[in-house]
Amino acid sequence: MDEMPAPTAGMTISVRMRQDVVIVDPERFVASARAAYREDSPEITEERAVEDIRDVYDAVWALLDRFGRLAADAPASAGLPGQRILDRPDGLSPAGERTCIVLNDPQPLQDYGCFMPEGYDPFAVPPGV
Repeated sequence: MDEMPAPTAGMTISVRMRQDVVIVDPERFVASARAAYREDSPEITEERAVEDIRDVYDAVWALLDRFGRLAADAPASAGLPGQRILDRPDGLSPAGERTCIVLNDPQPLQDYGCFMPEGYDPFAVPPGV
């Protein structure tokens, strides 16, 4: 059995995460994102939420800002492949999650500065890591 690494000064810890959902009801999805946006910022009016949450990206960011994930109360298992959950109030069907912890990535994101190299995939696990 391999020994688990101990934390060391200078060690880089990188967490790569993926959350998949399928939109089953676009109206419920957008409504839940606008509600999350307003919960996060109570001074926001319904009218302002409609102005600010206009597309998928706006909606995704509102949910991530509020809950740290897309489907806040998603079950651990989404069911059988291809099977969708149709009755969730957020209009989403959770479709899987993956998290990978990578130790000692040769260069943390901060060290790239403002510009990543062309073709660089920040989610790829470097060879040999």
